[in-house]
Amino acid sequence: MNSRLGLPMPYGWYVVAYTDDIAVGESKPLQYFGKELVMFRAESGKVSVLDAYCPHLGAHLGYGIHGSSGGGRVEGESIVCPFHAWKFDGDGMCTDVPYAKAIPPKVKDKQCLVSYPTEEMNQCIYVWYHPEGIAPLWQPERFPEAESDDWAPLDRHEWHIHTSCQEMAENGYDGAHFRYVHQTASMPDSNINFEDHTSLTVNRADLETPRGTVEGSITSRGVGPGQGYTRFEGIANTLLLGQVTPVNEDTVHVRFAFTQPKRDGKVVEGGVNAAIVADICKQITEDMPIWENKIYREQPALCDGDGPIAKFRKWYSQFYA
Repeated sequence: MNSRLGLPMPYGWYVVAYTDDIAVGESKPLQYFGKELVMFRAESGKVSVLDAYCPHLGAHLGYGIHGSSGGGRVEGESIVCPFHAWKFDGDGMCTDVPYAKAIPPKVKDKQCLVSYPTEEMNQCIYVWYHPEGIAPLWQPERFPEAESDDWAPLDRHEWHIHTSCQEMAENGYDGAHFRYVHQTASMPDSNINFEDHTSLTVNRADLETPRGTVEGSITSRGVGPGQGYTRFEGIANTLLLGQVTPVNEDTVHVRFAFTQPKRDGKVVEGGVNAAIVADICKQITEDMPIWENKIYREQPALCDGDGPIAKFRKWYSQFYA
């Protein structure tokens, strides 16, 4: 376990790729949850994610001949090991050993590779991770804007940050840091609700413009520890898919994807629309030096202006096995 933060990896649904990252017949290596994984898209179009090492002699299914990262080839609904051409389907079952008269009893009719539940929506590929192999306890949620032709293609930004999923999520409930790290004019006044595996935060965000006050709001919803969105409504409506995936116990892969409504069928470029995206990404870079160098205080000395950090931690603790 990471000595600086001391936090394990929470279970939940996590983004491991965007839908267009992998075509039919392709496979790719992944590194998440402290594991080596392989992802492939079968000829049917279905995406599967398996533990990467072949049960035969341990070859990595995600790396092809001569060290390429193109992975084993895909035939039908199976991925083919680049070492001896053993085949495995999306359920982790051995489907063929081409040079043997029969599939060995050790792997015949048995799941011999861990298969991770996978869903595709919001132009993303989600994988369910649980350290004890427990089946999904909820389903990921669809965000209509991310699947609508009336909204712009996703504007994607990614970072690898040396921190934990919990530390990143807690940042949103730490009201005081917005003023002192991000230099906002005031600390947010939020309406926050935790229910089961979801959280919902609503902030009023009225904006002064040359044409008067524009009523605005910022609504953030978390679905477990790995999936979330923020809707900015007012001058330039924006949907942010903010999704964090643990690489290991001290590193996360952060994906921020923005979309905004088209105007007369065209993507709006520049202006306020671009400024909103730039400001949010700037805040990530402002937070990074703190995240990457702080420790986790299990019993912090909180004060009355800190926000609902204790309440957040109690809710978040459900995601640890």
